[in-house]
Amino acid sequence: MSLDELKSALPEYAKDLRLNLGSVIGNSELPQQRLWGTVLACAIASRSPRVLRELEPEARENLSAEAYTAAKSAAAIMAMNNVFYRTRHLLSDPEYGTLRAGLRMNVIGKPGVEKDDFELWSLAVSAINGCGQCLDSHEQVLRAAGVDRETVQEAFKIAAVIQAVGTTLDAEAVLAETVSA
Repeated sequence: MSLDELKSALPEYAKDLRLNLGSVIGNSELPQQRLWGTVLACAIASRSPRVLRELEPEARENLSAEAYTAAKSAAAIMAMNNVFYRTRHLLSDPEYGTLRAGLRMNVIGKPGVEKDDFELWSLAVSAINGCGQCLDSHEQVLRAAGVDRETVQEAFKIAAVIQAVGTTLDAEAVLAETVSA
């Protein structure tokens, strides 16, 4: 299983996704840890079993044990935070924003990898989960640390493509079941 198998599984109507998947991962200028941590965190956040099965082995191969765990941690903590902060933001009552969250988020302070890498992975997961408040927060931390806009955009491009690939392949799997039933 690999990136190539994932690309070849995409139907012809999704040729743009195949090309984009090859370019955002295969031609990325991100350092290996940043790239593959972003890929793994986004594959988890996509909720697509096929995408995760295909991309996880390559991510594991390209990440240290600490970075592999940290990328999974970013996906896990942002799954919680994105729902919490997106909901708080979407509620019309601004008083919710003044209440203490009361949720443990220790991994953000001690992710086990460079803080910038973890922030980038968190931003990419937040893009998939659609939490504007989290996106702004992580982008501001990254920019304050000197991470350029191109790097930030690279992360959410990876998120966009992985999410689209997962959606397409999962839909095709359901449609194939319907035809064979």
